[in-house]
Amino acid sequence: MPRPLRLDPDRFLPLENRARSLARTLFAEIERLPIISPHGHTDPAWFAGNAPFSDAASLLVQPDHYLLRMLYSQGVSLEALGIAPRGGPWSPPDPRSVWRRFAEHYALLRATPSRAWLDHVFVTVFGLEVRLEAATADHYFDAIGEALRRPTFRPRALYERFGIEVLATTDAALDDLAAHRALAADDWSGRVIPTFRPDDVTDPDHEDFAANLERLGEITGEDTGGWPGYLAALAARRATFRALGATAADHGPPSALTADLPQGEAAGLYAAVRGGGATPVQAELFRAQMLTEMARMSVEDGLVMQLHPGSWRNHNAALFARFGRDKGADIPRTTTYVDALKPLLDAVGGSPRLRLILFTLDESAYARELAPLAGHYPALRLGPPWWFHDSVEGMWRYRRQITETAGFYNTVGFNDDTRAFLSIPARHDVARRVDCAWLAELVATGRLEEDEAAELAVDLAYGLAKQAYRL
Repeated sequence: MPRPLRLDPDRFLPLENRARSLARTLFAEIERLPIISPHGHTDPAWFAGNAPFSDAASLLVQPDHYLLRMLYSQGVSLEALGIAPRGGPWSPPDPRSVWRRFAEHYALLRATPSRAWLDHVFVTVFGLEVRLEAATADHYFDAIGEALRRPTFRPRALYERFGIEVLATTDAALDDLAAHRALAADDWSGRVIPTFRPDDVTDPDHEDFAANLERLGEITGEDTGGWPGYLAALAARRATFRALGATAADHGPPSALTADLPQGEAAGLYAAVRGGGATPVQAELFRAQMLTEMARMSVEDGLVMQLHPGSWRNHNAALFARFGRDKGADIPRTTTYVDALKPLLDAVGGSPRLRLILFTLDESAYARELAPLAGHYPALRLGPPWWFHDSVEGMWRYRRQITETAGFYNTVGFNDDTRAFLSIPARHDVARRVDCAWLAELVATGRLEEDEAAELAVDLAYGLAKQAYRL
């Protein structure tokens, strides 16, 4: 007998009656506010082409590295989930078998954010009323497949149904931006904009770094054989992104280390990393220098700078060799900010045009470093809990550790940071509920007035993201 699937209307709200009642009231006022999605990883080609999504497995399982890592941890091969290995022929499983395998292991996600997001999608997007498990796998696959064939489930229709006001994608520096060009020329009212992600041309450890530098020169017409031409090429790419609506750049180095070398030394360092013989120390110093150079460019062109350090990318070397990037093998590591950011802040931290949004995977840095930094430097803002901490408990830990020092207005609201398009409303729903719960607790304990909590609820759900990302 299938077990019923329902969403608790009071999910994630406080247990204490007064705080719960107030949280309900606050949430009711903001639940339907438009969604600002200033940082994510959805494919702009979905919206440019507006083609139907094909099936449940390719839409909900295969792009989602949260799911891949959990299933892999329990012995499910990525091939069985339809992930193609690099090189050589292979016989991909059919989508229904991938979905069945996922359904058989859905219990692995109990009490995780992924379970909350997916159940929200199943109920609110597809109207499913029984839980996903092995016995209901085919029912789910068929119901989702039937829905996806309807015009109301095409990407643009879902964008409008979800109440999205603006959606930013994340695009490599060498991306041809064809989908964004098509969207710019289209009369559709949806706003989908790029975000400049230059890691493939600023990180010497990228496997294609030398070839990427050559390509950067080709597409910009600049001479990337030398330091001045390399900087000019990066500035040109930023201008192209801005012309297509970008308001932000994003950087994902291993650490937050910055440097401000004399330009002659920087030119020599560039020559060393460009030649492919750089030591690990030189590679790290080059990444550090490039963060400061990118901050200088942000002062010039106004792009908001986002810093997402602290992930050991592709920690599983064998998995990376077989399947490539973004397959769930990225692991958080210790990250420091006070010493690391000082060269950048000394160079441009006083500029009123710089806006630098800081993220972390190291929660020990919240109260010790990040909140005091953002509570002092006008250029700095704190991004929301990110990646491994984008969860109910992670959001509570974040608010408890940063609010007393940084306040609310040195934060930037919420961003969903997802490849899973259908989960965007679910993720914003969780964030809005948790923020209302936190505000209600502050009122219940005499630290905030009710009218202030109501104003803050709107700001956290909507206003701060628009302001921080210059949208």
